Amino acid sequence: MTHNPAPTTLTIDRRADRVHVELNRPDVRNAIDQTMIDELHAVCAELELQPRILIISGANGVFASGADIAQLRERRRDDALLGINSGLFSRIAQLPMPVIAAIDGWALGGGAELAYAADFRIASTSARLGNPETALGILPAAGALWRLAELVGEPVAKEIILAGRILSAPECLAVHLVTEVHDPEDLLAAAHALADRIGAQDPLATRLAKEVFHAPRAAHPLVDNTAQSILFESEAKFTRMDAFLARRKR
Repeated sequence: MTHNPAPTTLTIDRRADRVHVELNRPDVRNAIDQTMIDELHAVCAELELQPRILIISGANGVFASGADIAQLRERRRDDALLGINSGLFSRIAQLPMPVIAAIDGWALGGGAELAYAADFRIASTSARLGNPETALGILPAAGALWRLAELVGEPVAKEIILAGRILSAPECLAVHLVTEVHDPEDLLAAAHALADRIGAQDPLATRLAKEVFHAPRAAHPLVDNTAQSILFESEAKFTRMDAFLARRKR
């Protein structure tokens, strides 16, 4: 397939079943600027056409320090209404295959909201997550005000958003914001190990399970049964179940 021009804010490693994107603006701690947003949209377009697992990490021991404050300083009302960051993060959350955020060091503001949009968050021992937007006279409008409460509950979300609490890696693990903590040098290997486990599942079943998982409550159980009806006719179901039954007979 034809790829977009080489990105300037991302380092991309494409494999058969996954794409690893490293946020790479180390001079500004991987702050998310408009160029990075555009380049991440291009990655999403690629993964929507050719679904694969996405791993997102940051260069130089930082996930993402937030939105680029110099650009954010100049944005006005109409820019806010465009949902520049929130639109991208929603697109990432809705990718067909699971998304893994491998969080090393700071993940603040928009960087934290990018991590919240992932299906899995794993962290290094140096990870620090938080949303200090209200200290800058704005609010976290790219997902924290609703995704974070869904992930950790209202009391902890309010501490982070309204009182500026920054969570350490052990605190993130304790409130289930992340599911694994590793030494920094082991973080990417752990992300790929998780991708290996996801990749061992049937891709179509994984895609449908993710989509049904996020369906509105009122859509269940009809959407579950509809998705299952597709899988019950898939060749992979018969192949995988036959292999399971053969192993059981040994």
